[in-house]
Amino acid sequence: MDQEIRLEISAWLAGFGIDSQPSDGISTSIMIIACLLLAGIAYLIVRRVVIRAVNMVILRSKVTWDDVFMRYKVLEKLAMLVPAIVLNLLVPIALTEHQILSNLVDRLLSIWLVVLMIRAIYAGLDAVDEISDVNLVSRRLPVKSFVQLTKLFLFFVGIIVSISILADQSPVYFLSGLGVATGFVMLVFRDTILGFVAGIQLAANRMVSKGDWIQMDKYGADGAVEEVSLTTVKVRNWDKTITMIPAYALVSDAFRNWRGMSESGGRRIKRAINIDINSIKFLSEEERERLSKINCLKEYFPAKINEIRESNARVSDLDMKVNGRHLTNVGTFRAYLQEYLQRHDKIHKEMTLMVRQLAPTTEGLPIEVYIFTNDTRWAFYEAIQADIFDHIFAILPEFGLQAFQAPTGNDIRSLKSVKVD
Repeated sequence: MDQEIRLEISAWLAGFGIDSQPSDGISTSIMIIACLLLAGIAYLIVRRVVIRAVNMVILRSKVTWDDVFMRYKVLEKLAMLVPAIVLNLLVPIALTEHQILSNLVDRLLSIWLVVLMIRAIYAGLDAVDEISDVNLVSRRLPVKSFVQLTKLFLFFVGIIVSISILADQSPVYFLSGLGVATGFVMLVFRDTILGFVAGIQLAANRMVSKGDWIQMDKYGADGAVEEVSLTTVKVRNWDKTITMIPAYALVSDAFRNWRGMSESGGRRIKRAINIDINSIKFLSEEERERLSKINCLKEYFPAKINEIRESNARVSDLDMKVNGRHLTNVGTFRAYLQEYLQRHDKIHKEMTLMVRQLAPTTEGLPIEVYIFTNDTRWAFYEAIQADIFDHIFAILPEFGLQAFQAPTGNDIRSLKSVKVD
């Protein structure tokens, strides 16, 4: 193809009386200088006129993706192909009488064309990667992995094509030899191959995406995913350290992804307060009257008292408390907490909201709060949780309850000060 174009150019120059195939050194030098000047003029026209006009159109357009291509100078790198093509077509013509030099220059210029073309494609791929980040496509697909794999593929294609040009052989001749080196390639690029396959699995199953909060204790990762590349996943931990996890490890090992929590709009609080069992008792009439003034219990007491009266009406010997049903301070406390959390403006009402009693332990009776906040941001979540339990601890004495606390050194020392009669 190149030879046909060169013959047509030679015939066209001959029509103007120009010898396109000079035999002496001076004529050859003049022709080469003319080729260089023509290539430079062609580049200036494309760069200063065509590309500048296109960039002005891009700046005035409302879309943003074309601005990314302009920032990565994709068109400018494509413009470099123009002088390379001009030189590739004309210089070998000027060196026709110097066959060895002509062949060498022709092959070097062809390799230069391949390098420039791959360089322009690389810039375009980088622009596509950034566009996918801006449009959040990378949250659904591992675009960076595909970009890196394409770059790797183009790199090997460029090497094979360049070698084929230098050896004056078809690229198919060298590609056929890759089958012999498959085992070597598999060994050298093991992580790359495993990472690419893992990237496809991660994308297909939406296991992890950029921006997700993941936790993987095996690798000490607990933070936000910043980058999903061909071979690794970059995680910025909450302490600002960075953990690099092999991509295939996310497929072969277990990890926790908190994306579901973020997307749901609610974040769970699951914490218990241990009640000292010795402080649990039946409510007296005076305590009941006092607690009935609490706003969160004004509806609870009438309904509960009627229920207990109906149940006790069928029971004899009610003077023995063991024979009937009675209000307890811990049961009233649970009812209060349930209503208090129902009224709390930071609690997600569409998700599980429960105050439950767990099995007693040596550390008392656990009363667990199982709720979801309507703000998933970490700092706000912690503040909501702290406010709720601040209130719970402060309100315990109103119900005659005490939180369990293991004896401390001061407690032990206070026992020594007690005089034994």
